Amino acid sequence: MTPSLVRQHRPHAGSTSRVDPRARARDWSEIQERMLVPLYEAVYERLDVGPGTRLLGLGCGSGLALLMAASRGATITGVDTSFPERLALARERLAADAGDTRARAATRLLDGPPQDAAGTGEPAYTVVTAFEPIGCLDGDAEDLGELLARATPLAEHGAPVVLVGWGPPERCTTTSVLKVAAKLAEPLPGTGCWRPALRDDLEEVAGRVGLRPDGSGRVACPFGYADMDSAVRGLLSTGLFDAAIDATDDKQVDKELTEALHPYRRRDGTVWMPNVFRYLIARTA
Repeated sequence: MTPSLVRQHRPHAGSTSRVDPRARARDWSEIQERMLVPLYEAVYERLDVGPGTRLLGLGCGSGLALLMAASRGATITGVDTSFPERLALARERLAADAGDTRARAATRLLDGPPQDAAGTGEPAYTVVTAFEPIGCLDGDAEDLGELLARATPLAEHGAPVVLVGWGPPERCTTTSVLKVAAKLAEPLPGTGCWRPALRDDLEEVAGRVGLRPDGSGRVACPFGYADMDSAVRGLLSTGLFDAAIDATDDKQVDKELTEALHPYRRRDGTVWMPNVFRYLIARTA
């Protein structure tokens, strides 16, 4: 799947999370991450990612987007400080896929800040991606801005930086399901709670860190699941419902999420929710 569909929420002060991070990471990598594959493909095709590309993936999660870039011949570095369990899965996935020692040595996965990816005498990155969609949690735009401020100095002048956000709520059927997270998390307002996407989310982040917008696009990324259980587990793995679980309990969240998903369950038992995601290509100064 993809590097996260959302950034990890900051836990409410004094609360103890009832989420099993290892199980969620596995559900993310096995169920949810693949939902953004059309987005990755569209971006890589537009930027002509391939041999000669040095790609820095921010919030790389369990590594599917990195793996796709590597399969096109790119040299890849992934950074993720929010989800160590996903990063561990990325290491397993990329190590198993590396065809030779040289390719394995060129692939780096780091759980520290982006500056840790900079080596003495190494060329600058030619592409920076931040595929975790913003526009779904309070505070996610600010988190992304801080991450980009640290990462963009590692890129070439004029290098493309890719930012991703949810599309208009009216074109994302998953929005109606995510409202369950907002309703259940009401006792814990603030950062970490779901919010609807805003039209200029990406441009505002780019402007805040001195990036120059240079094109954008929209990509259809339907969420498709084999059955209701997979749909619930996949959506929970995004982290968007963690605040709701902290405010209520996991059984209550499972029940209300299942009810919200019912209109999207088809006769064969599969669950299908059309969505549109938006990407912005911005250039470093």
